[in-house]
Amino acid sequence: MPDSPDARAGTPRSLDLQRDRGLTVEWSDGTRSFFPIAHLRRMSPSADAKELREQMERNPLTVLPSGRTAGGPLIATHAELVGNYAIRIEFSDGHRTGLYSWSYLREIDPGPHA
Repeated sequence: MPDSPDARAGTPRSLDLQRDRGLTVEWSDGTRSFFPIAHLRRMSPSADAKELREQMERNPLTVLPSGRTAGGPLIATHAELVGNYAIRIEFSDGHRTGLYSWSYLREIDPGPHA
C-alpha cells in the first residue's frame, strides 16, 4: 500500500525550511505548498496546541500564551525528518513536540501555490 500512486502523491519530493520565513514543500504530484512559521506553530499537532485550538473554538475570548521568544521573532530553530512520514520542527519559543506528518501538512495547507 505505501507504494500506491495515492500514497506517493502525498509524499514530498523536496523540503526547504527557511527558519525565519517558513517551510516550502514540493509534493510528488507536482503541487507546492508554503507554510509560514507562525502558521506551523499555531497549527502544531501537539496535544497542548490541539487543546488550545479546541478551547478557542468553544470560547473566542480564550487567553493565548504569550509565545515570547528570547529577543526576537518566532523562528524555526531545528528540524528533523522522522522516518519517511513526518518532520519535527522546533521553534524559538521552546515548542518542540509537534510531529507534522505529510498527511497533516496537506490538511493544514494554507493555500495552493504554483
